[in-house]
Amino acid sequence: MRFETEGGGAGGQPRVPPHSWHRFVAMGDSFTEGLDDPEPLSPGGYRGWADRVAEELSIGVDDFAYANLAVRGQVLHQVFETQLGHALALKPDLVSLQAGGNDLFHPGVDPDRLAAEVENAVEIFGERGVSVLIFVGPDSGKATVLGQFRTKIAIYNENLRGIAEHHGALIADLWSMTELHDPEMWSPDRLHPSSIGHHAVASMVLNTLKVPHVLEPRLPKPLPVKSWRQARAEDIVWARNYLVPWVVRGIRHESPTGGHSAKRPLAAPLKLPESPQ
Repeated sequence: MRFETEGGGAGGQPRVPPHSWHRFVAMGDSFTEGLDDPEPLSPGGYRGWADRVAEELSIGVDDFAYANLAVRGQVLHQVFETQLGHALALKPDLVSLQAGGNDLFHPGVDPDRLAAEVENAVEIFGERGVSVLIFVGPDSGKATVLGQFRTKIAIYNENLRGIAEHHGALIADLWSMTELHDPEMWSPDRLHPSSIGHHAVASMVLNTLKVPHVLEPRLPKPLPVKSWRQARAEDIVWARNYLVPWVVRGIRHESPTGGHSAKRPLAAPLKLPESPQ
């Protein structure tokens, strides 16, 4: 890695790198793939929080490389079966693990068992000296359709926090992001962040990594207060258009990935969009 001396540190000394990571690999499902953050210039047509984080991490690090192995629709065991070996082969020094949300929507799923699978992966990366960033799920709230899954998400999150503490991993804390309670942070399906939501998540991740960045907070206008009847009517429409088809696909054992694969399977330097948001 090269650092400029002129205009860099005081007295022409080499500029101090902004962080110690050179190769970032993101693992997960549609959340990490970047769904509902459209960007025609990005692979797969989506940008997402991980791309936004990688863009900032690459600043001042000439040999920085980034891979995104996330595949929409995958449940936890699929993430580790298809992405873990691939990630190890890329020899990262920073890995993000975000998975399990698709599992928690299924009846009878044990969040303790899911957490044990995550711990196994964290141990594998830890043995290789890789920094690991673990995502804990957002608070779905009591007043939404997803509120019925809130307890399982909370149990899963607490397990992940314990794993991170035990193994020295970092926690990307979506649960504590109160700004995600704003509906404008989410796309119409209420499962994936909007562009502004992905932007907020990227800022949180960079703050967690203690990496300087230029992502300014965005404060969307508050929406008009909705009546209880109006909110419930919208819940019914959402369930019919998004939740029911997802459940039916699971019952029919249809592939949740829809034939999609990782958008950035190789760790490579970033080429930023011409007009990043």
